[in-house]
Amino acid sequence: MWDPKVSKLSRAGLIGAAYVALTLAFAPISYGAVQFRVSEVLTLFPFLWPEAAAGLVVGCLISNLLGGLGWVDVVFGTLATGLAAYLTMRARNEYWAALWPVLVNGLVVGGYLSILLGMPWYLSMAYVAVGEAGVCFGLGVPLVKALRAMPLVSRLVPPRGGQ
Repeated sequence: MWDPKVSKLSRAGLIGAAYVALTLAFAPISYGAVQFRVSEVLTLFPFLWPEAAAGLVVGCLISNLLGGLGWVDVVFGTLATGLAAYLTMRARNEYWAALWPVLVNGLVVGGYLSILLGMPWYLSMAYVAVGEAGVCFGLGVPLVKALRAMPLVSRLVPPRGGQ
């Protein structure tokens, strides 16, 4: 028997696990001053499925625990992911959905990385935002559009107002 609560919980868990797997698989470019965290492609999923936000937060928490930048990254990186996921969930279209992780991570993660790594804040924020934009707009938007075009997936995506 199909249970929607179990389905949502499973989806959140799979998204969180995929976030950790992608972050660790691409670890050399996932951590540090210049980041191109491929797993951030999943940050657009709350636009499709609100329950993805919880999976992203848990996945980011685990990834940052394993990343080696300490408690600041664990706490503030996870909070940034949570805020970006919430804003993405409320986005009007996939482009706005992609913009929120870029802005939030650029400001928050770039801000604390500048302190942790002794870099100028504007440079650190720019590095994080540019890497995030590459992933979210270059990979995330096309992925969301492709998923929405798939008949099976489109049946699993709740309708959005005005679209």
